[in-house]
Amino acid sequence: MDSSDALSAFSALSQPSRLAIFRLLIQYEPDGLRAGEIAQALDQPQNTISTHLSILQRAGLLTSLRQGRAITYRAALSQLEALMQFMLAECCAGRPDLSTPLLSGLRPCCMGAKPEG
Repeated sequence: MDSSDALSAFSALSQPSRLAIFRLLIQYEPDGLRAGEIAQALDQPQNTISTHLSILQRAGLLTSLRQGRAITYRAALSQLEALMQFMLAECCAGRPDLSTPLLSGLRPCCMGAKPEG
């Protein structure tokens, strides 16, 4: 991932509804959701959701699969991983000891651990 890709992803996620959509779709991996299901879950009009989905997809944060007339959207977890790696690539100026507090705070959600705060 380069700076341009990262800026595109951050720009797409900087809007509250788009961030909510992305977080929702992560929860529904690997099956994903249709636009109507996303709209219902977030209590927003479907046409508004469709606009947000397009922006997230252009940023590479979503994938879609058409099945007949229905389109299922999924979070592009590989892009999220690339974005996180981009942010940490030059972390701590080559001093791994400085990254320990940051990395120890990251716990997989599936393990039930939640960050303190």
